[in-house]
Amino acid sequence: MPGDYKKKAERLFPPEGFTAGKGPDIKAISGFAEALGIGAEFQRVFALENDSPGMKVFLEHFQNNLELLIQKTWVEKDDERRKQKLQDDVPPLLDTIRQGDIEKAITMFGAILNELAYLFFGTQSEKDDFAEYTFRIDEQIGLFWWYGGKLASMKPSSMKWASMKPSSMKLKNDDRNDKVLWAVLLLGICYLTNF
Repeated sequence: MPGDYKKKAERLFPPEGFTAGKGPDIKAISGFAEALGIGAEFQRVFALENDSPGMKVFLEHFQNNLELLIQKTWVEKDDERRKQKLQDDVPPLLDTIRQGDIEKAITMFGAILNELAYLFFGTQSEKDDFAEYTFRIDEQIGLFWWYGGKLASMKPSSMKWASMKPSSMKLKNDDRNDKVLWAVLLLGICYLTNF
């Protein structure tokens, strides 16, 4: 991973993991959004209330773009079922986001990204050097798929962090932990909405 990206990536997902109740803060997440090339969009959407008209429109754009990406992906006949299942997984993800269950949404989104990587890259996405492979294609694409791999491997127990910085996002319990988790999830949502 290129040096500039490595620093931002390690602030988002530290190599030692989220130990002693520490996770990323909003500044680290914003820096990662900048590295992905979605900094301004991330800031704009992160400032929206979850039930605002702007958020509803944004999530509709995300759903439309993700479904279009899935539909336009060419796959072997044997993988058509996987492709259809992935399309079927998008509406429940959005329902989970709208309900404010961010931990569950992260798990669901990680699984969606895992499948999307398979549709885009085939069995290469299942290899240990997948992130390195995508960095050779394009650094921002590599950074996104590195993020996707980290997100897909997150377990609910690793999503409980003690000291978080709040944002304006209001979730089901106005929990600061949920706000940071929302920001982590929003990185991928913004990226795919603008892909």
